Amino acid sequence: MSSRFSANHELMHRARGDLSGKWGLSVVTVLVAGLIASLGGILPIIGPLVLNPPLTMGLVLFFLSISRRQPAEMDQLFNGFKKFGVSVLANLLASIFILLWSILLIVPGILAAYSYAMMFFIIADEDSIGPMEAIAKSKRMMKGYRWKLFCLQFRFLGWSILCLFTCGIGFLWLLPYSLVSHAHFYDEIKTRPQA
Repeated sequence: MSSRFSANHELMHRARGDLSGKWGLSVVTVLVAGLIASLGGILPIIGPLVLNPPLTMGLVLFFLSISRRQPAEMDQLFNGFKKFGVSVLANLLASIFILLWSILLIVPGILAAYSYAMMFFIIADEDSIGPMEAIAKSKRMMKGYRWKLFCLQFRFLGWSILCLFTCGIGFLWLLPYSLVSHAHFYDEIKTRPQA
């Protein structure tokens, strides 16, 4: 891999190429994840804290496969539950840390959220990693790249606004596009020296 970090528009272009021929499967996978998450919403605390982390993990596993041009199947969505404990604990700890930083000031809370942004990708890649290790590794990995990730996410803002005019249906296509772009971002920064 080149030592030059790909520009965000290149990551997005690569994501569109990866999704070619896989949009249908991706949309159905996101739809199924959304339906399961909405069922979990019946229980206000249990859903976000217990059900959403393994679902997020399943989506990360699925879209990492697409970004790496590996076989991707909707069943991978449920593979996130194989990492149930670590995903739930890592998500809970990260949420607590972000909340504590946010109590000080909003900006430290935002910086903390970006520091832990690669946590689920790390857990997806490393079977034996623990929750605190994943958080710490994400923090090291994101050092110097938080602004770049913010800029990547900002590029999706206009699309997100347009999706609102489709009563949210457009998000079924935007989420795969965003997650594959994020997967490419992760694969690039994980190869770089960490502090």
